[in-house]
Amino acid sequence: MDTQKEALQRIITTLANKNDEIQNFIDTLSHVLKGVQANSTKVLSDLDEEFDGLYSVLDEMKESMTNSIKQEQSHKTHELQNQLSQCTNALESSEELLEFASRSMDIKDAEEFTKAARQIKDRVTMAAAFRLSLKPKLSDNMTHLMVDFSQERQMLQSLKFLPVPKAPEIDPADCIVADNCVTVAWKMPEEDNKIDHYVLEYRKTNYDGLPRVKDERCWEMVDNIKGAEHTLSGLKFDSKFMNCRVRACNKAVAGEYSDPVTLETKALTFGLDNTSAHLNLKVEDSCVEWDPMAGKSQESKVKGKENKGRSATPSPKRTSVTSRPAMGRGSRDRFTGESYTVLGDTAIESGQHYWEVKAQKDCKSYSVGITYRTIGKFDQLGKTNISWCLYVNNWLQTTFAAKHNNKAKALEVAVPDRIGVYCDFDGGQLLFYNGDTKQLLYSFKTKFTQPVVPGFMVWCGGITVCTGLQVPSAVKTLQKTENGMSGSSGSLTSVAQ
Repeated sequence: MDTQKEALQRIITTLANKNDEIQNFIDTLSHVLKGVQANSTKVLSDLDEEFDGLYSVLDEMKESMTNSIKQEQSHKTHELQNQLSQCTNALESSEELLEFASRSMDIKDAEEFTKAARQIKDRVTMAAAFRLSLKPKLSDNMTHLMVDFSQERQMLQSLKFLPVPKAPEIDPADCIVADNCVTVAWKMPEEDNKIDHYVLEYRKTNYDGLPRVKDERCWEMVDNIKGAEHTLSGLKFDSKFMNCRVRACNKAVAGEYSDPVTLETKALTFGLDNTSAHLNLKVEDSCVEWDPMAGKSQESKVKGKENKGRSATPSPKRTSVTSRPAMGRGSRDRFTGESYTVLGDTAIESGQHYWEVKAQKDCKSYSVGITYRTIGKFDQLGKTNISWCLYVNNWLQTTFAAKHNNKAKALEVAVPDRIGVYCDFDGGQLLFYNGDTKQLLYSFKTKFTQPVVPGFMVWCGGITVCTGLQVPSAVKTLQKTENGMSGSSGSLTSVAQ
């Protein structure tokens, strides 16, 4: 009976998964159908715009050529009409002189004839008819303004849709994910010298399989990439994976996107557990600020209860950790007394992780480290054998020290603007770095026997916690070269129970 139930349960699970896949595919198809409608409308509009532009160019060319013909016609007409007018005037003058000369032939008186002959000779010498060029200044030829659009007509008749660039190919092996940067590299399946640029799209996701239309975040775009790779920098890895896809574009059209690749971008992301925070701490997102006026009434009630039982119960500050019963983080009370502490909401049980802390300029005192979740509500970070931290005190004079099991080791380095925390749970290491230069500040060597959580103490001021960070390459390199830096932590090395 139980075996049949298990088999039936497996069938139900398989069917449910298949139904989920089909529904996801239906959502994808619906999305694609809408895209076909929208994209068809767009390319039709683009086609109208291109042809309207072509018509406009042809109209402008026709108008320009027509004006050239008319200007040539006007010029030739003007010149030839001037020449015609000059010739007409010369002919009239010459005919008048010819008539006068013909009449003079009939003059009988020798003296009058001589006088007339002299006048005719003078007039002939000055006559315009003998200075005229009897050749047209311009020809009537207009063939230099003829056109032959046979080649252009053939070209227009050969108009077709522009070849679409093929989809690029992304090889995940060529992509690099390091230092919260993602470098995506791709190549074309065949050479295409008409490609002008590429468009890269990416989105964060928690799914390693097929994309889920309803669940996925919107694509973010990087346009006008000239090379065949691009680096996305300054990312926060608050999702397990990142989808990337790319397409090629020429001057007029974009090709299809490449098959999306999924790159792993896991990093420790945690929030601050407000239920653990001391009442004098104000916790908002990744920021912690000390508020001296908060929770005074609650503290007074707690103190009243403590005073009632003072004769029978020792002060919590004097109670050893080992004698106090361990309480899980979810059930224990807030930190109280002088332990201005708040914990992270995510436990570390394995692996290597990194996060950073930046203090406000006016912060007087703060601690950064890790602790077991069993730390008592009156305990301060570094004052128990189950917590490790760096402590910064800017009150009166600066103190910078590593603390564990109520022992402190002064650090002879300047307090950096950002402190990086590297926890190698499996290797039993807790290292602190200058967040800017990645200089090693201090290291603890131990053996973790329980899950640990990030811990933070703040007094007079505030800090900001930055998570979603990968272990920096510089830290990995230092780990190999320093081999644990056991010498710097010898006095505080321990095995926490």
